Amino acid sequence: MARKGSSMRLTSSRVSSLLISMFATFASFYVAGRLWQESQTRVHLIKELDRVTGQGKSAISVDDTLKIIACREQKKTLAALEIQLSAARQEGFVSKHPKHTDGTETKKRPLVVIGIMTSLGNKKKRDAVRQAWMGTGASLKKIETEKGVIARFVIGRSANKGDSMDKGIDAENSQTDDFIILDDVVEAPEEASKKVKLFFAYAADRWDAQFYAKAIDNIYVNIDALGSTLAAHLENPRAYIGCMKSGEVFSEPNQKWYEPEWWKFGDKKAYFRHAYGEMYVITHALARFVSINRNILHSYAHDDVSTGSWFVGLDVKHVDEGKFCCSAWSSEAICAGV
Repeated sequence: MARKGSSMRLTSSRVSSLLISMFATFASFYVAGRLWQESQTRVHLIKELDRVTGQGKSAISVDDTLKIIACREQKKTLAALEIQLSAARQEGFVSKHPKHTDGTETKKRPLVVIGIMTSLGNKKKRDAVRQAWMGTGASLKKIETEKGVIARFVIGRSANKGDSMDKGIDAENSQTDDFIILDDVVEAPEEASKKVKLFFAYAADRWDAQFYAKAIDNIYVNIDALGSTLAAHLENPRAYIGCMKSGEVFSEPNQKWYEPEWWKFGDKKAYFRHAYGEMYVITHALARFVSINRNILHSYAHDDVSTGSWFVGLDVKHVDEGKFCCSAWSSEAICAGV
């Protein structure tokens, strides 16, 4: 009997061991199957993500995820700013500005930075501009603080850097403090486009303005008309405003408006739509675009054509505004020739 009971216990133990082994085997297969399934799912998701993002190598990193979250927060901030800008039409042409928690008002954001293109020998023209509309000293600062308009003469350097002409500009600027001096630009007609490009880049980096305007030193600018006109476009983030035109591309070297790269404009030799060069305006977003891409933006013979070419492939609103045509002076005109 004892031998029989021992045999039964041994058989029972073997059955239990067999059942445990079978259970462990099935559990191993189950766990392995789930792990394989999850790995395949991950591979599928990564491939789908790579297909959508075009990366093809790796999924979004933690840093990229944080950037996406930051962008969403910035969108919320921009939405709040757009609400503030919508009130600008009701209070002239300088938008509302929030106050600090202690009740003091924050510094006003400039409406527009005007870069007045000038040359080394044009002091009489600059003095005429200062006397007519730009002002000097306290009057210049008053326009900035009360109307949000910052005006500066823009000039490069002499081909012989450090000569008497450069020293004359430095001396004039020490008295008036109303220049943007571009050391990387040589004052020459062939550098006009580069000069305008670097002005937009410099101004966008220095001033957080709503708009940036290019002007020349032989026109008068109606500050009030400029302000009221720009106020109508505060809600458009990518506006290119001016006296729009297009016309013939001159291919003969003896012609006044000769374009050395005329062949790029097709068989009909016609320019694309662009703002006439005496004065035109771009928004902050476009000025930032110029600043970021300054080293790869191509320049043609004429600055107005060059500026227009930078925005051809962008989602930009071209605003044909006759007030920028700088013809006869009137209370509604923005600019007029001297």
